[in-house]
Amino acid sequence: MDTTDAAPAIAVRLFAGAAAEYGADAATVHGATVGEALADLRRDAPPDARRVIDRSSLLLNAVVCTDHDQELVDGDRLDVLPPFAGG
Repeated sequence: MDTTDAAPAIAVRLFAGAAAEYGADAATVHGATVGEALADLRRDAPPDARRVIDRSSLLLNAVVCTDHDQELVDGDRLDVLPPFAGG
């Protein structure tokens, strides 16, 4: 059973190297959890984009999120922030 249509719609913003490798700075994905949303984002992403996404920090509604089991609701926003150097 495909649950994509029933899962919440999540706005994703990709920054810096994540956006460059993904080929866009925004996407809409579906997922009941952060992990499912990331899996949906990765599904059609180029291999280099998948690697960057996997190493990135996440913000859920502007708050750091490390729990991929965190439940999502329609309208949530997930920001993908790749590692960066400097300061």
